[in-house]
Amino acid sequence: MTQIVVDNNPGRSRYESRIGGELAGFAEYELTDELVVFTHTEVLPAFEGTGVGSAIARYALDRLREEGTRKALPVCPFIKGWIQRHPEYLTVTYGAAPSA
Repeated sequence: MTQIVVDNNPGRSRYESRIGGELAGFAEYELTDELVVFTHTEVLPAFEGTGVGSAIARYALDRLREEGTRKALPVCPFIKGWIQRHPEYLTVTYGAAPSA
């Protein structure tokens, strides 16, 4: 299986994934001083079911964790659902209850 490569494209305000150099999906965002608002995630039909969406979510949230300056506000249903299935990312999610 070909590797999924994810990177931030700040000029287009989105995280993009590529497989074999071809765009496979993206997660659009808006920035504020304190938040990264995830507004829309899309996986191109040819790449559905290959883990592209999960790779984008993990990459983006890992960058937030590393930078430590903003929280994620997942308006996009995909990112919101992904965080719910991976509660270890609640620490970088705006409005999430602190873990005990």
